[in-house]
Amino acid sequence: MKTRLRQMRTERGLTQQQLAARVGVTARTILAIEKGEFSPSLLLAYRLAQVFGTSVEELCCLRENLEQEDAQNEER
Repeated sequence: MKTRLRQMRTERGLTQQQLAARVGVTARTILAIEKGEFSPSLLLAYRLAQVFGTSVEELCCLRENLEQEDAQNEER
């Protein structure tokens, strides 16, 4: 799943470790989300969005991810 997590984190000058501490996960979890290897739970996405003062939809690129999923389903 694509997110804007890395962009938002770096714009605010936070390290992965600092962000992880704020939301109660490990830096490895933040790295995995940023690489698109792990999708955050709804609760974690909400906590991350709160840190950045944005919505879960904006943080998690909801529109783009839905369009990508729809396109993949059409190919099947």
